[in-house]
Amino acid sequence: MTYRIVQLPGDGIGVEVTAAATRVLEAVSADSDVTFAWDERLVGGAAIDEYGMALRDEDLAACAAADAVLLGAVGGPKWDDPGSPVRPEQALFKLRKGLGLFANLRPITLQPALIDASPLREDRLRGVDLLILRELTGGLYFGKRREAEAAAAAAAAGEERSAKDELPYSESEIRRIVELAFELASSRRRRVTSVDKANVLATSRLWRTIAEEVGREHPEIALEHRLVDSFAMQLITQPGAFDVVVTENLFGDILSDEASVLTGSLGMLPSASLGNRETEYGRFGMYEPVHGSAPDIAGEDFANPLGAILSAAMLLRWSLGLGDLADRIESAVRTTLSDGYRTRDLAGLDPAADTEVVGTTSMTDAVIERLQQSPTTADARPHLEVVR
Repeated sequence: MTYRIVQLPGDGIGVEVTAAATRVLEAVSADSDVTFAWDERLVGGAAIDEYGMALRDEDLAACAAADAVLLGAVGGPKWDDPGSPVRPEQALFKLRKGLGLFANLRPITLQPALIDASPLREDRLRGVDLLILRELTGGLYFGKRREAEAAAAAAAAGEERSAKDELPYSESEIRRIVELAFELASSRRRRVTSVDKANVLATSRLWRTIAEEVGREHPEIALEHRLVDSFAMQLITQPGAFDVVVTENLFGDILSDEASVLTGSLGMLPSASLGNRETEYGRFGMYEPVHGSAPDIAGEDFANPLGAILSAAMLLRWSLGLGDLADRIESAVRTTLSDGYRTRDLAGLDPAADTEVVGTTSMTDAVIERLQQSPTTADARPHLEVVR
């Protein structure tokens, strides 16, 4: 069986970690009848340099025709001017809207071998296994905005500069992601935490109202509400208390990055962006590590590829229906870490004597080696049930 996957390496270390994930996908399928048809496209800053835009319409169409999309990261100092009419992040917004991807799934799972890599005490890390659902197509990132007037023009007129961003949400946008949160919670620990700012924002009050309505349709699932500011603290002080967390676009972006401290590094976190579209094999989605393009270490073989590799495992499970291969990748990652392999972000300033600090390529080699050592067995752990 051949599956069509579009690769969007992007910029900076996105190119390196996407290549690592691709190598692992090829390795895990080597002893099966699974093959991949790869279609690599430019996105972000690389696309701006080549085409003058962050994502061409024909490249979006290629993504839509594929079985899944594997994304690296976009952006860098070369394209950092916030006043520019063309910016790398515009590609992300176009992909999410154009592909109907409204739900970003960010599993926060603690790797046993990395407990020492987290700055938190071990007792606070017990039981950490949560899933953050970030709404992707509404909120501040997609609302109307008024940019600040140019400094010279404002100064000449004796006016103070001002800017405005609108935060829109519709009932349907909120309802579909909250319903997905309840579906996912039904195969986990049956708890949903809805995070908002209902004491201040009108959109959050609508969010809370709809979450209550959906909750009444699922009495077997416990629903609680948390304000985003207090939840940001509780995510660090009592992370094991949460199961499925659902929240709006901006809050989800910030909170899921904060949650990386639990796992030891932002480089460990995978993600899946899903919509409602079903393919022949599963649920169409775009998969990417949550970290950025890290231009300061690009090309140095320093990047942690594990977030991208675990994103590839999510791709297999969700979009291709190949949960057995996904289990094998996740098992290989756990074994690699248990055997002491660490990239710089995981090793810290004073690496332990029983660890080996390696680069992007060597970490990927180690994962592939463990895949090949145990081609048909996996130390399987409970994972997300694919919602069809």
